[in-house]
Amino acid sequence: MQLNKRQFLKSSAVALASLGLTQHALASPTPEQSQSSGLTDITDDVVGISADERFARIAKAQQLMSKYNIAALVLEPGAAMDYFTGIQWWRSERLTALVIPREGELAVVCPFFEEPSIRESLSVGKDVRVWQEHESPFVLVKQILQDRGMLKANGNIAFEHTVRYFVLKGVMDLLPNLQDVRAEPVTLGCRMYKSTHEIQLMKKANEVTLKAYAHVHQQLQVGMSQNDVKALMAKAQSQLGGSSIWNMALFNEASAYPHGTRQSQVIREGSVVLMDCGCAVQGYQSDISRTFVFGEANKQQRKIWDTVRRGQEIAFATAQLGVDAGRVDDKVREYYQTQGLGPAYKLPGLSHRTGHGIGMEGHESVNFVHGETTPLQVGMCFTNEPGIYLPGEFGVRLEDCIYMTEQGPRWFTVPPESLDSPIGKLG
Repeated sequence: MQLNKRQFLKSSAVALASLGLTQHALASPTPEQSQSSGLTDITDDVVGISADERFARIAKAQQLMSKYNIAALVLEPGAAMDYFTGIQWWRSERLTALVIPREGELAVVCPFFEEPSIRESLSVGKDVRVWQEHESPFVLVKQILQDRGMLKANGNIAFEHTVRYFVLKGVMDLLPNLQDVRAEPVTLGCRMYKSTHEIQLMKKANEVTLKAYAHVHQQLQVGMSQNDVKALMAKAQSQLGGSSIWNMALFNEASAYPHGTRQSQVIREGSVVLMDCGCAVQGYQSDISRTFVFGEANKQQRKIWDTVRRGQEIAFATAQLGVDAGRVDDKVREYYQTQGLGPAYKLPGLSHRTGHGIGMEGHESVNFVHGETTPLQVGMCFTNEPGIYLPGEFGVRLEDCIYMTEQGPRWFTVPPESLDSPIGKLG
């Protein structure tokens, strides 16, 4: 299934990867070997987020709402709705919304004909209010607030920045005595700091992706297209138990474009192969990038690869509790400038941020980016990906995720030691 979960490598494949054999030393697998790869679902024993955990999240959100004088949150489908309720839905012209009042039980508003489907994934609360096609869903939002006593309370109605304008306006037109404010102090105040269970789910997602990399690396062959490699990676992550699977593969000059190009590329001897891939396990994401050289790497390829690897170590060492997140980015750029790269975001060099937050979404706040003053705290999770891009030549990106503990940063996956052993290992 495209876009999701991952699992185990054939023991021999893991052994070869751990020995650090180069691609040149690995024989191309036969179709029979590929079919008997040994990839099996490693997520069978994974336990999802419980109702008790979601109730605890709601209680924390209500505490923050009291702190920020917020009467209620109004959330559209997305990661925050899933985080608090388990509801996995999409956005359309027909409003489905979650209302979390500062006090009392949450409630869901949805179209009448969607109620059975909504209740399938709703794991907390029972108050689901439906509207017919000729009715206004915003009236139901107001009724929920009235029933919870929130219309008499002093406070504001909070919306995340991704909520669509017609939703915000539809609600606020019926609440002229209240003001709309940002919900992020509450939603990010909960979601930014991962629990032990959330960290475990992210570890499993990263395990899936890393094992898929070890499997795919052995199967690279001259003449393969980007779509060939992406298909291999998608299948491997799926067999390993990943969901919400995504993959990117960039070869040769195309690897100098961080997010790709329409250029058609194939693998040849000496090709740089840059891959950026991930999946989800129980809704929690992985994001790992690897850069290989097919065959023998030249001196420049090795130098840039080693420089990026050093950049990852500098970012990791800088990411200590209490340090401003932007300092991580600054320290990497200071080093890259000593290597004749940059300065700052200029090319050749690192043209994007050093990392971004990650959790239920592939990109979350906070970022390792210049000027970010948020201090690092326990439970925060980030990518560490200080790539280097040489326009017209090639690019190198190594990306592994980290999480903050009482003792400082820890790797979800440990970066590879060298270009000759390019997979890495579990943290």
